[in-house]
Amino acid sequence: MTGRRRLLSIDRALLAALLLIGAALFAFFKLASEVGEGETMALDRAILIGLRNPASPAGPRWLTEAMTETTAFGSVTGLFLVTSAVIGYLLISRRHRTALFVLLATGSGTGAAKLLKLLYDRPRPSLVPHLVDVSSASFPSGHSADSAIVYLTIAALLARTVPERALRLYILGVAGLLVVLIGVSRIYLGVHWPSDVVAGWTFGAAWALGCSFAYSRLWARQGLPEVEKR
Repeated sequence: MTGRRRLLSIDRALLAALLLIGAALFAFFKLASEVGEGETMALDRAILIGLRNPASPAGPRWLTEAMTETTAFGSVTGLFLVTSAVIGYLLISRRHRTALFVLLATGSGTGAAKLLKLLYDRPRPSLVPHLVDVSSASFPSGHSADSAIVYLTIAALLARTVPERALRLYILGVAGLLVVLIGVSRIYLGVHWPSDVVAGWTFGAAWALGCSFAYSRLWARQGLPEVEKR
């Protein structure tokens, strides 16, 4: 009976993971379709103008500084440093397979997000002044997608090493909050439409969920613990 219950539990977890991945991908492509048809523009404009007072285009100095510093956590440099630190830790602790997985998962995910930018080629918003320099296309938000891919993937792997449910939720919650703040900072800085950011979140979350699922299935199929021990 115990064995059957365990199999049922695994099957349910597998189904839930696949449903979540499918839902996130559906949300991304649905949003991409609506953006292409211009159906999100009214709401995009309302939110963007609502966050930035037309009478003070640059916003309060303290808030601009906070948003600029927050957005750096989703920059190429910021994510590279975080990923390098995590991979370095995994290599030192002799978790070589996990280190390779993190490298491949984050590298391929951020590369896919860049390809989507080239595919959709949406212009950046021009309703308010940009408070940081940008040069690439707008959809989906690279900061939002890349930060979701990197932070959620790493958090999901880290959470597997912690036995306490409360700590697992804390790790995932902190990662999720950071991803949300990075996305909001892109809207406030005037360099992304809100729909760009939501699309980045959904794509990044789908990728991170897929990587977490693949990691679990790969290690289980090989009869290995999901996180190697020294």
